[in-house]
Amino acid sequence: MSVTLVIVTVLAALMAGTSAGAVFLRAGFAVGPLAEYGVPRAWWIWLGVAKAAGAVGLLVGLAVPVIGELAAAGLVLYFTGAVIIVLRARDYAHVPFPVIYAVPAAVALVLGLAA
Repeated sequence: MSVTLVIVTVLAALMAGTSAGAVFLRAGFAVGPLAEYGVPRAWWIWLGVAKAAGAVGLLVGLAVPVIGELAAAGLVLYFTGAVIIVLRARDYAHVPFPVIYAVPAAVALVLGLAA
């Protein structure tokens, strides 16, 4: 396991975990866009759970690589869905935000598969 993989994985986990925490705490910067894009309020907790599970899965993946790879793939899919929601809402200025979260997860996935 490379140092780069560990650093990128921990970074991706911190980012996803922080994003999940923001949803759980109903931080305006996190849930405001969800409301604006028409994401039902009943989904918010589950979206936070998905991100938190991905963060935990990434960290567990440092010991059990297949778990980390699956978690990274799940987070990439999650944030790809977020990009699609933002594009459907035609809020093009906000597209970079889910991409910023997806990139470390994607890099962790690629590095994990290459290891």
